Amino acid sequence: MKQERISKVVKIGGFSHVRPVFVGGNHPIVIQTMWKDKLLPGKLDEAAARIGVLGEMGCGLLRFAVPDIESAQTLGKLAEMVSMPLVADIHFDYKIALRCLDFPIAKIRLNPGNIGGKEKVKIVLEKAGSKNIPIRIGVNAGSLPADLRHKVDTEGLSTAEALVQAAQREMSIFDEFGFTSIIVSMKASTIADTISTNIILSGRADVTLHVGVTEAGPLIAGVTRNTAALVHLLKEGVGDTVRVSLSDTMENEVIAGREIIAAASQLSPDNKRLGFSGVNIVSCPRCARAGFDTHGFTSRWMPRLYSLKKDITAAVMGCEVNGPQEAKHADIGITGAGDKVLIFKHGKIIRTITADQADAVFEEELGKI
Repeated sequence: MKQERISKVVKIGGFSHVRPVFVGGNHPIVIQTMWKDKLLPGKLDEAAARIGVLGEMGCGLLRFAVPDIESAQTLGKLAEMVSMPLVADIHFDYKIALRCLDFPIAKIRLNPGNIGGKEKVKIVLEKAGSKNIPIRIGVNAGSLPADLRHKVDTEGLSTAEALVQAAQREMSIFDEFGFTSIIVSMKASTIADTISTNIILSGRADVTLHVGVTEAGPLIAGVTRNTAALVHLLKEGVGDTVRVSLSDTMENEVIAGREIIAAASQLSPDNKRLGFSGVNIVSCPRCARAGFDTHGFTSRWMPRLYSLKKDITAAVMGCEVNGPQEAKHADIGITGAGDKVLIFKHGKIIRTITADQADAVFEEELGKI
């Protein structure tokens, strides 16, 4: 029987008004995403509202790029407004990290190799340690140290092994200064390297791992590549938090993360870390028989359905072929027949309505479950 990997537990948040999130150990896999746009001081209320929606959909951590001191202060103000743990992603200037640590920002993402030397790293670690703020060490295939890049290019060292060695170097710096509250990510843009590098490091250390394929592409390509890599890793017990990197919305990154975890759980049903409560959405792809706009209805309802804390299956079907009987396992479903829309539960039609009533009646019946 395969030995289950148990990583160290890292607590993120849990101070002031920021809710605690536990990553690693036997805790469920945490889904995260990254804010896509520049955070503007005048739109923090809008940002906070959107963060609330992301949290309802299953996002546990949210990362922001912080390129300068002004951005650090803006993010700090936002962190004072929301309960979700926010993460500051910092490169090159250690002073930005220090400024972020003046606010209830719950985690710092840092690459020690580009922050300006060990003494500056030490200063950041001392302040983070005094506030019990964890740090994610991030290494990327595109920015390997020069000597490791040379070995990859000329000596046959694999990119996966080079990423692991780069991560181990950074980890040794943190270990030297006695800082243990770390998460490590080793990001590559290929499926094979993502799988290999995380498996290698997971076999050498019990460090908490953030996994994902970086620069994965637009929605379809990105979901496909991340699924291929992450399902493999998660079913093997490798990975503690995931981000599905997409050239698409944050909401779709969160949804993709949920579905990838659900897929992995089907292949590893005994792994309790892969459990994720919530609505399971099934829908038909639509064809010339369609009597109901499955695409439009699914698009409108997807964020709302993924926000529900109900372990149910909701079906959106297009016609009498893929209708109540095809989806009779569903707790609630909707389809069309002629100029009518049908609401059904467990294969039994309970309401027959017009198309303009569909959303209101579906909401009404969903509330009864």
